[in-house]
Amino acid sequence: MTLSHWLLASLRPVFQPSGVRKPQAAPEQLHRPLALEILEHAGNHLPGSAQMPGNLLVGQRQLRRLPHPRLFQKEGGQTGVKAFGKDLIEQPHHLREPGGHQLVGKVRHRQGFLHHMQGDLYEYMLGKLATAGQNGQFRTPKHIRDMMVELVQPTPDDFICDPACGTAGFLVSSAQYLRAHYEDTMTPEQWQHFAGPMFTGFDMDRTMLRISAMNLMLHSITNPEIDYKDSVSKQNSICSKYTVCLANPPFKGTVDAESINDDLKAVTNTKKTELLFLALFLRMLKTGGRCACIVPDGVLFGSSKAHQSIRKELIENHQLRAVISMPSGVFKPYAGVSTAVLVFTKTGAGGTDKVWFYDMKADGLSLDDKRTEVKENDIPDIIARFHNLDAETDRKRTEQSFFVPKAEIAANGYDLSINKYKETEYVPVEYPSTTEILADLHELEMEITKGLAELEEMV
Repeated sequence: MTLSHWLLASLRPVFQPSGVRKPQAAPEQLHRPLALEILEHAGNHLPGSAQMPGNLLVGQRQLRRLPHPRLFQKEGGQTGVKAFGKDLIEQPHHLREPGGHQLVGKVRHRQGFLHHMQGDLYEYMLGKLATAGQNGQFRTPKHIRDMMVELVQPTPDDFICDPACGTAGFLVSSAQYLRAHYEDTMTPEQWQHFAGPMFTGFDMDRTMLRISAMNLMLHSITNPEIDYKDSVSKQNSICSKYTVCLANPPFKGTVDAESINDDLKAVTNTKKTELLFLALFLRMLKTGGRCACIVPDGVLFGSSKAHQSIRKELIENHQLRAVISMPSGVFKPYAGVSTAVLVFTKTGAGGTDKVWFYDMKADGLSLDDKRTEVKENDIPDIIARFHNLDAETDRKRTEQSFFVPKAEIAANGYDLSINKYKETEYVPVEYPSTTEILADLHELEMEITKGLAELEEMV
């Protein structure tokens, strides 16, 4: 039994008597006991009643006296609570004794706990979130996040932002990519940048903020900027700050027109969040910044003025590099919505000569509610082809990927639906002539007549 499955089985008798039944509440309630256990392993003994092992119901006074750098930082001569520590203090905590103590006791005696925690435990728990937000927020599957990170290829000097961060999955996937590709070559300054300033996330759900702060801490990102913020409102005025944006923004949401930032309405005058976030990415990115984001299919072919204006902005004033159409089952069991990944670079001066389209038919998992592993997987092919676009020039539109010139897209109202440009190759099917079909029918009729005659003789 893997550590993830073992812990999940251990959690059930702890959570249920404590009244923790919502899927999103389970990872959240792991927040405090796991944090204290990590601090204990880091060699920081907690004061008073917070000493481990012992009472997990640590009060705010004890936590505020906790001098651990992962929780607190000095700001203007006073102690300021970091994103993780602030949420740890403010978090409603429901795990009762002895349940919480038993949980950490089991975890503590499981060999290699901390190593596995950073590997997959918390991600596994987040995978049990089987609910969607009221504005159409869906947890992005890890293999889709990893694909998008591979497409933009972040570097140790990047500033990465997800303005609809949820559980911080894109930030964690970016961190894992950087470790895999640059861990042996990063300088001390780059590691310091990696520990916090590199990663920024905003969300309007405080439960998600607590989960994302814990998720990042478990991946050695100790001081990220994780804030409660309505990204498309006037509350957010960030401009030209980040070099990479990765996001799966809400699909079905609408916001109050008066609260929308005027800069975004100047690009696309709408209340639809899926369009406003595209304008937001362009504003928040520095010139030369890259973005990979998920959008519903309606963004690609919507005929409203707002839909066309944002597509025109991407194509005419920036560099739209790729449109990757994904099958509708990617977000199951949440919903069967059809989506696509847009990959673009902010230039402010155009640069789109042609756009690369890819028709993803399989992502390595079945497209039903069970999402079991299958052999068919287009993701490795997508990544390989995207990073070698010169070889795609002569591909025909009957193939799975191909280029479409900017002029043709503009002539079609900036429609980015792959079905608009994909050509279907029909294979001719030859059928027998009418004479042959009639002959076969006569032969069949004779066999039936013969059979009936034999049956009558038997009677």
